[in-house]
Amino acid sequence: MSNSPRTGIAVAGLSLGTALNPLNSSMIAVALVVLRADFGLDVATVTWVITAFYLTSAAGQPLMGRLADRFGPRRLFMLGMAVVAVTCALAPFAPNFALLCVARAFMALGTATAYPSAVVMVAALARQANVKSTRPLGRIQMANTSAAAVGPVVGGLLVSLVGWQALFLVNVPLSLAAILLVRQYAPADEGREHGRVSELLRDSDVPGILAFLGAMVLVMMGLLNVAPDYRWWLLGAGFLLAVMFVGRELRFSPPFLDLRLLGRNRPLLLVYLGFVVFSGVYYFAFFGLPQLLQEAGGYDPGVVGLMMLPLAAMSVLVTPFAVRAIDRFGVKRVLVAGVVLLNVAAAAMWLLTASFAIPLVIALTALMGVPYGVVGIASSQGMYLSTRLRERGVAAGIYQTCRYLGAITATVLIGIFYGTGVTQANWGRMVFVMLGLGAVVFVVSLLWREREQV
Repeated sequence: MSNSPRTGIAVAGLSLGTALNPLNSSMIAVALVVLRADFGLDVATVTWVITAFYLTSAAGQPLMGRLADRFGPRRLFMLGMAVVAVTCALAPFAPNFALLCVARAFMALGTATAYPSAVVMVAALARQANVKSTRPLGRIQMANTSAAAVGPVVGGLLVSLVGWQALFLVNVPLSLAAILLVRQYAPADEGREHGRVSELLRDSDVPGILAFLGAMVLVMMGLLNVAPDYRWWLLGAGFLLAVMFVGRELRFSPPFLDLRLLGRNRPLLLVYLGFVVFSGVYYFAFFGLPQLLQEAGGYDPGVVGLMMLPLAAMSVLVTPFAVRAIDRFGVKRVLVAGVVLLNVAAAAMWLLTASFAIPLVIALTALMGVPYGVVGIASSQGMYLSTRLRERGVAAGIYQTCRYLGAITATVLIGIFYGTGVTQANWGRMVFVMLGLGAVVFVVSLLWREREQV
């Protein structure tokens, strides 16, 4: 990006905004004990501060992407960051836990605008800097992949030095900085939809949007088991709404989500499938390993957080090299190579059934960070190339939802395996599952075909 400092600053602003969603999804985990004490909550209730964010993010990303496609990514990005700034300035003064969860939902909705908006702007940014799309997309993806991994460490420092309120307040200057940078340096939105509000609402497929959001929320609530007595009712209702959504989208024009086009777009479907399963493998390690190190290894949570840092560091370090490799060898070769490394890293995790030595753990987390960075940028570039320009916002939103689906799947399976105890034997069984999922990702990556136009 050196030939266009203006574009580089714009990408920095978009990357900053993009990082806020994964950062806030992970750093809140270290504040659960403090929140329980301050609000007098039990373990089940306090997790709603995480669940509210997950549900809103997963359901809201495709919607925000569609809005970016229709009305302009730059203005939607700034609106989302403004919502984050206002919400996070008020959240520390919430008089009860319910309002705090509402604030977390608004945070999620605001931050959900960032990644889809950034992806929509990639083409204009690449033209402005006279570079390939992999350059700006690589930097945005770097922020997206690394923020979640450093979240627990950042959150731990903020909570220990200031309190849980700092987890909200830190977003205020960050979101305002993102607004200023994007407003000043990002290219203006190209021609988008205009007209009377009634006409825009009529053409917005509001029933389809509501059915999509309802299906996503109900299914995810069932998967997360937020209401154990009603789990199967939630899943059944979510499936019913999903069927209604499909019927609506096949009849309405223009649909919120063009299912016929998506069904014909085999490369995009393969990207989504591969990324869901890949995310499941990654989050097996990201969520399962810290529990193993604390309960079976006896390490302090702070030490465990530091041992997980190489994962984030390596994902950041390898992304620029992966970008250059994509420019030289193409998306598919880099994607396949990254998936091979993923399976190697998953197999190496078996060593933890024999030892918890700190050098070994650090080496393994660093090794897992390599495919996370490589597959992350290759998948996002594959999604970008497999989508038409006017649909990249909603495509990017669904791509982000795939990350959450993979994370939730991993969380459910970890709960099953660790149900009989957090032991090295159960970790070994989880490694076999990771390898099985890794094999699926490998097959999907071989089937994917790069296409410049869809």
